[in-house]
Amino acid sequence: MHNWQYDHGSPNPLGATWHGAGYNFALFSQHATHVRLLLFAADDYAQPCYIYDFDSRHNRTADVWHCYVAAGVLNGAQYYAYQVDGPHAPGSNFAPEKILLDPWARGVYFPPDFSRLAAFGTHSNAGKAALGCLVKDTPAHMDLSAAPRHGHDLIIYEMHVRGFTEHHTSGVADDVSGTFAGIKDKIPYLKELGVTAVELLPVHQYDPQENNYWGYMTLNFFAPHHLYCKSTTIARQIEEFRDMVRALHAAGIEVILDVVYNHTVEEFKDGLYYSWKGIDNAAYYLLDDNHEYINDTGCGNTLRTAYSIVRRMVLDSLRYWVQVMGVDGFRFDLASILTRNDDGSINTHNPPIIEEITMDPVLSQVRLIAEPWDIASYQVGHTFPGKNWAQWNGKYRDDIRRFVKGEYGMVSALMRRLPGSDDLFPPHAPHHCSPLQSVNFITAHDGFTLYDLVAYNQKYNVANGYNNTDGTTDNYSWNCGTEGDAAITPAIMRLRKQQAKNMVTLLMLSNGIPMLTMGDEMLHTHKGNNNPYNQDNELNWLNWELLQEHADMYRFFKEIIAFRKGNASICRRAPWGHDVQWYGTGEYADIAEHSLSLAYYLAGGSHSSHDIYVMINSYWEPLHFTIQKGKAGEWVEIINTARESPADINTAAKKPVNSMLHLVAERSIVVLRRTAK
Repeated sequence: MHNWQYDHGSPNPLGATWHGAGYNFALFSQHATHVRLLLFAADDYAQPCYIYDFDSRHNRTADVWHCYVAAGVLNGAQYYAYQVDGPHAPGSNFAPEKILLDPWARGVYFPPDFSRLAAFGTHSNAGKAALGCLVKDTPAHMDLSAAPRHGHDLIIYEMHVRGFTEHHTSGVADDVSGTFAGIKDKIPYLKELGVTAVELLPVHQYDPQENNYWGYMTLNFFAPHHLYCKSTTIARQIEEFRDMVRALHAAGIEVILDVVYNHTVEEFKDGLYYSWKGIDNAAYYLLDDNHEYINDTGCGNTLRTAYSIVRRMVLDSLRYWVQVMGVDGFRFDLASILTRNDDGSINTHNPPIIEEITMDPVLSQVRLIAEPWDIASYQVGHTFPGKNWAQWNGKYRDDIRRFVKGEYGMVSALMRRLPGSDDLFPPHAPHHCSPLQSVNFITAHDGFTLYDLVAYNQKYNVANGYNNTDGTTDNYSWNCGTEGDAAITPAIMRLRKQQAKNMVTLLMLSNGIPMLTMGDEMLHTHKGNNNPYNQDNELNWLNWELLQEHADMYRFFKEIIAFRKGNASICRRAPWGHDVQWYGTGEYADIAEHSLSLAYYLAGGSHSSHDIYVMINSYWEPLHFTIQKGKAGEWVEIINTARESPADINTAAKKPVNSMLHLVAERSIVVLRRTAK
């Protein structure tokens, strides 16, 4: 061939790309002085079947090293890796003996002798290193023309792929439990519950030997985690994920991925050598003036997201998961890290990576959700520079928990959170925000489950291995009179369920996007552990027997989700504005420090919905509320969290409320629907 691209390779695209007669390999390393490509056959993972030493005169364009390997010299190779050397200068971590994974690999293979321990230090890890997979047939782009896109009826369900069906009670076949296929089998359950989007905890490949069940320590940003698949071949693993996405889409359910572009598995400077650290440490990681890792993530390192190659890696990864894998959006873990400049300072005006994601013609069309905080920065609301991104609203979570718990001084906060948190997302100039940017939640994967919020005053994290020093210290929880489940009475269990119903009721009555956590609808418990990130066991796996044990709670969840989806006036692009009127037990809302009650009227006519009247009592005694709108006989009680199932929610109720004086039980919520004007 007389084409230089076939003689010496091309710098684009990065990764290993099949061109019909061979592979093009391209690897970024700005500071390397020598790069070696290693190809491995399926029967020997220590001795390469082919080695290519890059010549910087012919195989380097700017900071990209590239070569072309024809099919005839592959010698049966199925996997590949690199060895990289460079100057041993401050900030560099070159280890020429180390076998390194390509950051752009589309699949990761773990040989039988794979060893996490072998990744430590600078000595050789030959035969024990994770390898990139050579993929010939890149799947065609998914057809997203029929993918669902929800508005006021968006209900996000945060879930863990393995935890959802791994428990023996899940009812799925053993060979698909804990996998993408297991989720596919449970789609009828999700539909019955009313879920319209699933948010999957990280599915990017992570280290299977790390003891990190949640998966927030990413090893590769392109490959699906192999243990969530039935197959051992990358081509089939990709298809298993795509099959799940197709099935969820066919059921009207969006797919959102929780992604971790703020740090990697390689931890601290003297920690693991898997990929980026040995390829070009100073390019990929944020370093301080002493060339040490800046650890604003709390996970040992911070990706240098202001730098061009890291931005390219992130955008290439995001586009791949949208176009090839078919997902509908992303939740960015510790998204405030994306606002870091190269010196570690915070840029909330125009951070390059957020601007590029926001303006990208592909990514601008999908859901972008930020977790807008890290250990050094809290950017919830209009401070976060992704102006059209949605955000996890941590203030919503805390304020609702505190109010339902019965803390004083929370009524004013509740009046902010219910209509859409306009203090955080102001609709007026210069911000022009929307309530739809607020992802409202009571619980998430980290922190107490919904049941644990009403069953524990303290955290119990000893099993995690840190002498109970890990995890949040203040959960704004209340055990309803008895700690844990050792000796609870029926009365305490009724109160716990009532408090749980109160929280989910407020969530479903709030303007913004509601997010539920897997298992809360059946009172799944972590036994008071509020940081079970390394508990790959029944503490995290969803026990489906709870669905029968707490069928009353499941019914309540299902019915109140349906109620919200059927009332478009609750979730709006703008705050409720003049459609809401605030009251207390009487004519005026009581925002005094000691107040524990609130009522409001929400007119639904502008959104072709019913008017509703809500009375909220977090006091420990019953309160009489005087209904301030309409007249006797115009209202029907459809929700009363103090009643037991099925009387706690009945959206088909027709019996009129014949008195304007309504008794609301202690620690309960009553919702009325107007039948006439």
